[in-house]
Amino acid sequence: MIARSVLLVSGEYQTGNYLPNITDIANLFEYLLSRPGRQCVGAGMNKREQASNVLLGSLGVSLPIVGGAGVLILSVFLRSSSIIPDPLLCEELQFTSGIFSIIFAGAAFVRFQGTRERLPLILTASFLIVGVTLVGSSFSLPNLLPSDPTAGLRDPMTWVVGRTLLAVLLVSALAVERRSAHASNPNRELAAALVLVVLLATALSLSHRYMPAELVVLPGRFVPRPGNLVPAALFLLAAQLYHGRLKSNSAAFDWSLYLAAVVNFWCSIAAAESARRLDAAFALAAILQFGGYAVLIGGSFLDVVGLFNDIRRLAVTDSVTGLFNYRQLIHALDREIQRTNRTGRPFALLLFDLDGLKKINDRFGHQAGTRALCRAGEVMRSQCRTIDTAARHGGDEFAVVLPETAEQGAEEVLTRICQSVASDGEQPPISLSAGFAIYPRDAETLESLMRAADRPLYQMKEQHKRKPAVVRQAAG
Repeated sequence: MIARSVLLVSGEYQTGNYLPNITDIANLFEYLLSRPGRQCVGAGMNKREQASNVLLGSLGVSLPIVGGAGVLILSVFLRSSSIIPDPLLCEELQFTSGIFSIIFAGAAFVRFQGTRERLPLILTASFLIVGVTLVGSSFSLPNLLPSDPTAGLRDPMTWVVGRTLLAVLLVSALAVERRSAHASNPNRELAAALVLVVLLATALSLSHRYMPAELVVLPGRFVPRPGNLVPAALFLLAAQLYHGRLKSNSAAFDWSLYLAAVVNFWCSIAAAESARRLDAAFALAAILQFGGYAVLIGGSFLDVVGLFNDIRRLAVTDSVTGLFNYRQLIHALDREIQRTNRTGRPFALLLFDLDGLKKINDRFGHQAGTRALCRAGEVMRSQCRTIDTAARHGGDEFAVVLPETAEQGAEEVLTRICQSVASDGEQPPISLSAGFAIYPRDAETLESLMRAADRPLYQMKEQHKRKPAVVRQAAG
């Protein structure tokens, strides 16, 4: 099914009355989402690869520790400062973080639907619960300022519980992925994950509520809120585990998980240095928490952009040769017919057929046959102008559309392509049969133009059948 969906967008289903259905589209999304990573093409690719290589090295390993040290120094300074943050700012940051968490849960669910992987399934349940909790609790933050600003109070319930829950689930998701990566019963496992997350959140909330205050807040100590070191340790572990995972999973989605774990580690360090609820260190932790969720949203956005770029590329190109597909060929022909009818300047259609592809497959294997198609496609791409359209017509057939080209120019391009293919130096030797037609001299409709170019092609093909490719090369 996946193969048929890929063939659908690459133009292999160009004939007949085949129409895509929802199953084919879903399988296409599964094929694209399940790949370990996508790389951008173009001028920015090298810079992105260099940045990825730097982060995959020692910098990525040391980033949490180095950044955490900087956050610790800044938090200690803020704790001793007289800065009093606006409670409304903390409310807005927590509310927005909750919304981002819910949005990311939706993105993880889409990924789970496409890949059936357990990692995004657990992330869906965890970020949904954490997001709802953050949004709900944000409305009570402005009322949490104590009458005595120097009093040491408990954290808001969701402050420790929410991050601890998220840290536990990030680590658990990786453990589940390593043991069994794919879900066998997606709907049942999603429901079970939601139930387990709710139960875990309830257990953490109860333990936090009934824990003696002297164990939660230690006024005057270097670490006033040691409970925040628990999620800090878990986030640090998650950051190291997700960093190691990037070597085999390098999509933007996976990078965002690693960076979010790093930022949440810094967030927990800042929260541990908060001496009073809603003090400056607390505000720094809220900002870092917001930054962690923003990283996740950014990664999900880039992942979706990359997905649809791949879909758009597959919709217009042939997956084997990289040339345009049949659909794009027809579009180019329609465009040139309209241009010629408007300007009166002719264009040429060149058709090519790779000789003896079946014999190459039978004698040398299908890998050699695929390489033969790519060799022909590479020559056509190199011999075409920017305004030309080189396409794989289907099977072993190719086509080139030459705008504003008459007979002499068409013959020159056709001869140059055939000679370049025959003399490319690779084994086994290959050759092309070819023919061309000029619009409007040889035909006045698209269908008749294709037939007009087919006639000389098949005449040459019959000649080549009587003269093997090796003999033709030697004669050349």
